Amino acid sequence: MNNVKLSIIYYSATGTNYQLAKWAEEAAKEAGVEVRLRKVQELAPEAAIDSNPAWRTNVDKTKDVPVATSDDLVWADAIIFSVPTRFGNVASQMKQFIDLQGKIWAEGKLMDKVVSAMTSAENSNGGQEATIKALYTSMMHWGAIIVAPGYTDQSIFKSGGNPYGTSVTRGQDGNIVEDAEDAVKHQTKRTLEVASWIKKGRV
Repeated sequence: MNNVKLSIIYYSATGTNYQLAKWAEEAAKEAGVEVRLRKVQELAPEAAIDSNPAWRTNVDKTKDVPVATSDDLVWADAIIFSVPTRFGNVASQMKQFIDLQGKIWAEGKLMDKVVSAMTSAENSNGGQEATIKALYTSMMHWGAIIVAPGYTDQSIFKSGGNPYGTSVTRGQDGNIVEDAEDAVKHQTKRTLEVASWIKKGRV
């Protein structure tokens, strides 16, 4: 698995998806793979960010995380996305990043990428499954290979049991409600394992 390259592409306003992405990064490093952690470009105006102290804190905390580019997709064998739900759909910041990949998509550079996704919302029925499936729809257009966690490990049940990808609830205290770290790490390792099978098959 150590020759697999993983990009973790996330958007996070108040830090929940940043935490999911960091857990994925830890799992990737434990597996010995080369990993890039990247955030997508923030689109919200400063006034909106400043109106929410948790948002401003997270923006400042992650200011040194590199912004994702097309090269981070082309470079990777596997890609894990982490994005909050917005009205049951993908947050606009991530949607714009995906929409900007038309050139490399047309050049066939996104085919056969191994992809998986995670999400969050402020309540347990806030559209998490719909958000992951919406993102996977774009991945189908890429010709990517979707690796969902399904029910392949007990950690999935204690994190809420979402078979499409790890999804969590942000509590009123700003912390993740579910016990989700193990589920994120299992999903990451499963994604890397499938990517390694595909990469070996191409040689």
